[in-house]
Amino acid sequence: MNSVLPVVTALTRGQKRAILTIVDVLLVMPALYLSLVLQANSVLPGKMLAEVLWLLPPLAVAAAAVSALSGAAHVRLGSFEGAAVGKSATLSIGIGCASAVLAGVLQLNLALGFHFIFALSFFLLNVISRLAMIAVLVRIYNAAPSGRRIAIYGAGKTGSQLAVALRQDRDVTVVGFFDDDMSLQGMSHTGLPVWRGQDTTRICAAFRVDEVLLAVPSASYTRRNAIAQRIEKEGVEVKSLPTFMQLIDSRGVADKLVSFPTSAWLGREQHMRALAAEAAEYSSRTILVSGGGGSIGSELCRQVLAYRPDRLIVLDNCEFSLFRIERELLAMAEVIGAEIVPVLGSITDQGFVASVFERFSVDVVLHAAAYKHVTLVEQNPLAGIHNNVFGTKVLIKAAVDAGVRRFVQVSTDKAVRPASVMGATKRFAELLILDQAARSSETVFSIVRFGNVLGSSGSVVPIFREQIASGGPVMLTDENVTRYFMTVQEAAQLVLRAGGFARGGEVFVLDMGEPVLVSDLARQMIESAGCTVRDQANPEGDIEIHVTGLRPGEKMHEELVISEGDIITRDEKIFRVREDALSEIEIAAAMKTLRQHVDAGEADAAVSALMQVVSDQNKPATTQSETG
Repeated sequence: MNSVLPVVTALTRGQKRAILTIVDVLLVMPALYLSLVLQANSVLPGKMLAEVLWLLPPLAVAAAAVSALSGAAHVRLGSFEGAAVGKSATLSIGIGCASAVLAGVLQLNLALGFHFIFALSFFLLNVISRLAMIAVLVRIYNAAPSGRRIAIYGAGKTGSQLAVALRQDRDVTVVGFFDDDMSLQGMSHTGLPVWRGQDTTRICAAFRVDEVLLAVPSASYTRRNAIAQRIEKEGVEVKSLPTFMQLIDSRGVADKLVSFPTSAWLGREQHMRALAAEAAEYSSRTILVSGGGGSIGSELCRQVLAYRPDRLIVLDNCEFSLFRIERELLAMAEVIGAEIVPVLGSITDQGFVASVFERFSVDVVLHAAAYKHVTLVEQNPLAGIHNNVFGTKVLIKAAVDAGVRRFVQVSTDKAVRPASVMGATKRFAELLILDQAARSSETVFSIVRFGNVLGSSGSVVPIFREQIASGGPVMLTDENVTRYFMTVQEAAQLVLRAGGFARGGEVFVLDMGEPVLVSDLARQMIESAGCTVRDQANPEGDIEIHVTGLRPGEKMHEELVISEGDIITRDEKIFRVREDALSEIEIAAAMKTLRQHVDAGEADAAVSALMQVVSDQNKPATTQSETG
């Protein structure tokens, strides 16, 4: 059997259809003979057999045609039930009608009842042939070394549909069902035995079960969790239906699933459109993306490659992140002929950064490198200032010295009237950009500011998902806290679009709609996972929401702009505002003070000086009209 398996698995879909069509054609003769035997009530129908032989050749051709048209040869044997049997019936009726028509054309002396019996005989032989082929295939696959051996807990509709689907996966063997319904126990369901739920220890050992898949969506989360814990104590891995279906081989069930899109949590339509005139700013250029291994940086790399740069320099200080994104980009770059240059190092190393700019003649800088986690930067303020402020200053100097065409700073809504050290460092970085923009005649400096990015590392959505997957509770800072949200694809596109048509010194923000109530987001995610919220109104719910209170540096509501009277750019979804900047002397003085405190390790003094600088910038600035 093992020698047959490679031949079977190597068959193409067209070859499999051809085999089924040939089988249908070959079944015509035995079906005709069986019809004659039943009609004549004799195993040697004599004269009638001679007449039917004239019908055989054209009927065989008709069988091939009807088999293809009815879709009977397109059915997967692994899912031969229900609709597949219906197609066999359609094929049989079609061939029966064809035999009646052909008999009339050939002027054969055959009663009308003969054609009815022929259609019924063909149907029975067709179904039997399919079942026989399935049995042979099962023996071939069972004789081969098997992958995961799976038992399904739940013999209802969900479990049976899953069993049928898993039969098409060559690396999975379904051995049977467990169910707590006594009416199902001891029965055969979709050709598999149904055992008692209490017998998992004995059955899993006897059938060498590797994993038990929970397929009981109607059960409460608490009930599913209790079943899983009981089985896992017996040394058998348990997976819930969604998680398992994401993990099995892509040739099986997983390729039929559609993931619930992260953009569903936006509360608005996602803004996505291709670059137009701005694409020329990236085409045939050398682009440097700092923080290129991060969530925003990596998406910038993917999107900018679509505009065919000559060279893409991916700069990051994390070796694993850089390795991962380089592997992904190389396949894309090969198609368009772009060069991918992974550069491992820190933006705070002035000599290193200057050498990169000098070596590769950089045209455009997309600056996404930053420490962005509010709580971590709050606990490590010196590192945050060193990376976000001094690192940005190093990149700015290198860009000016190298005569870079454009420099786009990726910023955050937390830089607006900042309450955290992270937000203050990003606001100071903005001030550095605005100062340089006012003095630069060769390099166009601009800032792109946006809210929280769904799905990025450390963002609320993956955190909530992890908490829900572990059974809760979901940790919420405050019932009334709100945030602006956007997808990483939107964020990257905004950076590229706004950076492409910037003239210098602008702060661009996206029309992000209304802020989202994070407590509503948590409830929606719990419900989308098939669970219910446990609270006073529903004490039997699955997952609780715990309110922890705002952490140091966190705000109840974020803002996107300091100035009033935003103005729309050539893209109606992008707003532009010019904000007041510090003078060159004020920037130099502030940088000197910060440097002294950071070098001396004086965290409190450094934070105090930082906050003093950015607090003076919280007054609304005068906006200017768009002229381009």
